[in-house]
Amino acid sequence: MTAWLSIVGIGEDGLEALSPAARSAIDEASLLIGGERHLAMVPVDGRKRKTWPSPLMKLVDEILARRGEKICILATGDPMHFGIGVTFAKRLPAEEMAIFPALSAFSLAAGRLGWELSRTAQITLHGRPHELLIPHLAPNANIIALSDSGRTPGDVAQLLLSLSLETTDMTVLEHMGGPEEKIITGKPADVAGIAFKDFNTIALKCPPTVSSAIFPTAPGLPDDAFYHDGQLTKREIRSATLSALAPFPGELLWDVGSGSGSIAIEWMRSHPANRAIAIEPRDDRLSLIQENSVKLGVPQLNIIEGRAPEVLAGLDAPDAIFIGGGLSHAGMFDTCWSSLKPGGRLVINAVTMEGEQQLFHAHETHGGTLTRLNISRAEKIGGYTSWKPFRQVTQFKLVKE
Repeated sequence: MTAWLSIVGIGEDGLEALSPAARSAIDEASLLIGGERHLAMVPVDGRKRKTWPSPLMKLVDEILARRGEKICILATGDPMHFGIGVTFAKRLPAEEMAIFPALSAFSLAAGRLGWELSRTAQITLHGRPHELLIPHLAPNANIIALSDSGRTPGDVAQLLLSLSLETTDMTVLEHMGGPEEKIITGKPADVAGIAFKDFNTIALKCPPTVSSAIFPTAPGLPDDAFYHDGQLTKREIRSATLSALAPFPGELLWDVGSGSGSIAIEWMRSHPANRAIAIEPRDDRLSLIQENSVKLGVPQLNIIEGRAPEVLAGLDAPDAIFIGGGLSHAGMFDTCWSSLKPGGRLVINAVTMEGEQQLFHAHETHGGTLTRLNISRAEKIGGYTSWKPFRQVTQFKLVKE
């Protein structure tokens, strides 16, 4: 099938800046779809028009149901950079779409600021929690973020202040490329009190020294980075566990018996595209997982209340599974192993003799690797220093061929 769906990116400079091919895509469409701002750029000529509803997916499904009709979607900037083009690219083959990108807000902002875009974090806060910024905050980091509304810069400023990043340089760029373009700069305390236009982009230049509330994305965050009730995979064990799980970008983890959520959270922090499902039966720990996910910048963590393995039925197939609790539940190992995708990694930590015996049996039956982890930390005893040992952990890893 030839291209029937056109997606045309438009900048603040309007239709006049479009290529002849993009203009033809608009002129030849029998149905035009877009926001009110974009549709107003096209003279009314009797053709059908639709604006985006809430939820957006309702109209997406309608467009897919009209497959083969000449439909044109008017979008902002580059439709394939956090735009509507990505939504349809997941659902249609490339040959059925014609994409006409304009300059993205990221390119425009980088040009205004003189930033190297390849070394700048690029994220969207449109319809998403502003805590997604947190993993990107680092010494001297450059970050460009698409806003959700005129309130977003103030929300980001308050977040930075709460993290003791009050010396961050903030730039808010409104309506870039158009006659209403305006650029406002200041520190978070300055920006927090300003009312902005809804169509804006935020640029952050982090200071060379950041507060103790900011952590790297490398695995092994300090134990006190997490809210917990004492049941926490210790930093050194957590680092070894993430290494065994071996996350690749875009992969999905099941964290079974999640406790404080530390493994799932660090998995997601390792790459922005990573996903995780934290499974935990205890109500009190569910709230800890939620609080930790927001605090550490992965509020999109999927948290499921329930007892494994029963609650695992129907979940998306994972690329990796960590069992940190509940190994003794009937059917736990078999359910997890059968749910893994080919090439998936199953990692289990055990601290009891009974759990260790189960891992020995699994190793005899399936192969894999067994590792015994012992850690001690130096602590003061009076005027002396001594080693404080932690519980020995037996770790089992099995890769599904």
